[in-house]
Amino acid sequence: MTSKLSYCGQVVKAQDPDRFWLSMFAPAERREALWALFAFNAEIAKTRAVVSETQLGLIRLQWWREAIAKIYDSGVVLEHEVIKPLAAAIRAHDLPRDLFETLIYAREFDLEDVLPGNIEGLLNYADFTSTPLLTLAMRVLGENGDAEPVRPIAVNYALAGILRAVPYFARERRCLLPEDWLKTHGQSVNKLYELKPTEGLPKVIEAVWAQKIEGIRSESQFLRAANGLALIYFRQIKGLKFDVFHPRLTQPPALKALRLLLSTM
Repeated sequence: MTSKLSYCGQVVKAQDPDRFWLSMFAPAERREALWALFAFNAEIAKTRAVVSETQLGLIRLQWWREAIAKIYDSGVVLEHEVIKPLAAAIRAHDLPRDLFETLIYAREFDLEDVLPGNIEGLLNYADFTSTPLLTLAMRVLGENGDAEPVRPIAVNYALAGILRAVPYFARERRCLLPEDWLKTHGQSVNKLYELKPTEGLPKVIEAVWAQKIEGIRSESQFLRAANGLALIYFRQIKGLKFDVFHPRLTQPPALKALRLLLSTM
């Protein structure tokens, strides 16, 4: 199957497999545009991981900012495997420029090596790194994002991903958990970076987990799938007693595909 995918499809399948799964809930003729969006997001999201210092990260994000600006300002499309299909998606679906700029700006936070000071900071991060992307996806699908609960679903999706990624981020000496809650529950950031979680860490995870938004209703199958996937991961985390270092968290939840399908019905 991989050999038949476009470059962007391959990037998304390899680097953002959950969003690749979600794209299967979109009409086939819309998937290339979605993959272009998600590949763009994967590129800017990995900036911190692929640079050796902050200034290089800022330069990399500025390159993407300028490449997007060229598409809107002059119609110039750089010869790049992601930029070209992204430009086609922008033109075909009249995608708003400001949403791309917000996504790029949000990724500058990743380069600052600071923790969110409190839960409001974490929720803002989840919002700014996820809501614009989901809003763009809705435009590609031709659905009315204004009439749908895009933001709460985007925040749910981002929070589930952040919680599952705590060990991965720790290995990169990075943490997105609220600093005040870590201190309250006696979890040292340095110990976390040494992969030595304390007994208080599950309490922090549970407190963040409790911020999820429940009872969301949507007419969009794509949005139901996105929220359904987040809820599947939230249940898995709870089932492991909020131990994000549990080995089972690296494995897909039981019957993931079937449960995801059922969540869209």
